[in-house]
Amino acid sequence: VLIKAKESSPGLLTKTSLMLGLGETDNEIIETMEDLRANSVDVVTFGQYMQPTKRHLKVKEYVTPEKFKQWEELGENMGFAYVASGPLVRSSYKAGEYYIKNIIEKQRDVSNVND
Repeated sequence: VLIKAKESSPGLLTKTSLMLGLGETDNEIIETMEDLRANSVDVVTFGQYMQPTKRHLKVKEYVTPEKFKQWEELGENMGFAYVASGPLVRSSYKAGEYYIKNIIEKQRDVSNVND
């Protein structure tokens, strides 16, 4: 879906989210991030999976704040336009607000360099 969205409108910002704590490995996360960038996904968020009811999958691991910070830094280094990463982050978790703030700050930085 993200590939088709980008193909139909190349300027469209695409975003996806990963819920962590279900037994995924670091290599699986990195491979997923590489695939996302290879398909021009712009924004990625990482959050902690929380078991909503006893009938849902159990949490296998509670990801540390340091690990969430690692995923954020890696995402930024890989070229994502915006990365939100933390235990309470959800796919819509202020993502638009933070993304816009990030773009404005980058534009201000460029303007200050040019002044």
